[in-house]
Amino acid sequence: MDRAYRIRDRLRRSVAGRPARALLLPVLLLAACAQEGDFGRPKAGAWNSLVATTGTLAARERGESAALLPLTDDERLLRDRAWRFLMPAAPEQAFRDVLGNLSRTRVLPPGLFVRDVAAYHDGLVAAPTRSQVPLYRRLAEDAGADARLIPAFAATASLVIAADGRRLAGLPFARTLDDWDVRQAAIRVAENRCLIAWVRLETGARVGRYRYALEHLFAALPANDGVQAERAIAVLAERRALLEPLLPPDAALRCGLAPDEAVAAAPALVVKD
Repeated sequence: MDRAYRIRDRLRRSVAGRPARALLLPVLLLAACAQEGDFGRPKAGAWNSLVATTGTLAARERGESAALLPLTDDERLLRDRAWRFLMPAAPEQAFRDVLGNLSRTRVLPPGLFVRDVAAYHDGLVAAPTRSQVPLYRRLAEDAGADARLIPAFAATASLVIAADGRRLAGLPFARTLDDWDVRQAAIRVAENRCLIAWVRLETGARVGRYRYALEHLFAALPANDGVQAERAIAVLAERRALLEPLLPPDAALRCGLAPDEAVAAAPALVVKD
């Protein structure tokens, strides 16, 4: 009886962030002020901290995995390196960048955007140009930049996953942790894995969008410049394979990054091994 009461009490504490709805409106207005540092990564500062904190609370309000524990150095680096992949890559997408920032910080759910394979191509050719050369160059540069960042992200993700494994393995032997502490640790593990699954899903989508753009661009404006873009996309597809063994194939499904009807049948992401 006492144990049941303690569990209920801890659960009440775990949803103490219910006032998150009241914070959403000011954060939606302030998120556009979130500053960027080098290479498009979020710059440390009051605005970014506010958005990130409220994003965690909002995720808890929606019932998603979100822990209030401090981040390790590797967890913080993982989030910084995920930034590039979770931002829309298409040019002339300033408004979507703001929404993407809200989604990255989890103020809005990850599945907010419709994954339109033509979106990158449409943005690429939207601005008038006198030559096809800048279009092919931009495509090659974007695909190449993504490809160069994947190994570093995969290396950091591996460190985080290994640390999470040690974290979960040590929980049964901790005598001073209560139910709330154990729940927070498990939620942080799920949060880390879902971030990695999200990046893996997005990199795959980008390969598809880049290929679509190249094929349609070449059909309209054939040029030898397409060879460099094709090679960059091939390298991106090859390096994306580094992300495959990090998590089970159905990780995105478990994290709610798939259609709702598929999520209902997905098993839990964090289970006892």
